[in-house]
Amino acid sequence: MRELFASVAITLLCARAVSPVAAEEPSLTAEAILEKADEVRNPQMDYIVMATITSVKPHGSSTTATYRVLVKGRDRAVVQTLSPPIDTGRVMLMRGKDLWVFLPTISKPLRISLRERLMGDVANGDIARANFSGDYTPALTKQERLEDRTYDVLDLKAKAPDVTYARVVLWVDHDTFAPARAEFYAVSGRLLKTCSYEDYRLLGGMLRPSQLVMHDATVKDQRSTITYDQMTVTPLPEKYFTKDYMKKFME
Repeated sequence: MRELFASVAITLLCARAVSPVAAEEPSLTAEAILEKADEVRNPQMDYIVMATITSVKPHGSSTTATYRVLVKGRDRAVVQTLSPPIDTGRVMLMRGKDLWVFLPTISKPLRISLRERLMGDVANGDIARANFSGDYTPALTKQERLEDRTYDVLDLKAKAPDVTYARVVLWVDHDTFAPARAEFYAVSGRLLKTCSYEDYRLLGGMLRPSQLVMHDATVKDQRSTITYDQMTVTPLPEKYFTKDYMKKFME
């Protein structure tokens, strides 16, 4: 864990100088810290990004899938599957907390949940619904000093049962608001997986984590990595986020 924070800290020394959300206030509420962390994780406006998921099993075999993700505001998203070829044409539509999957082989969309697995250790909500603020009530539980950096530790409790996780514990850099690590829990309180936010790069106009490395807490040595690339902040028309338009994304 110390190695993770050390690598993140090196990046954040540079991020502090260029990040538009660097801390100016002497103290902030847990809600404000979470909102600023969300601003670092992804743009709070319309954008398009490429996402590649690589899932590695305990015995070493791996699978990879590529997606084109279109996001409008905080509650609308389209996820197009570009590869592997067997899944090409599969499209997910999120409106609010409602999620549907459209498949070339069926005539009507299927209702699915944010918690269902998309691939490996990655849930649908990990890709389609990227913001924590709004879905969770945060509490600032403590600060941790690691590798010459101070991290605010937020305990996030789900506001409703239909979000991706019942509880999230999030480590946020105190100076830059960059997320470093997260733990995701089920309703039962069981730890499902951990996530490290790595390889900060310029995406959509500011430094953001280009890799989310998720480790399954229930299966040893199983992990999935989400890699983001080619992020473009651009206005997206409302029609893209309707059921009627999904057939065009499937073509």
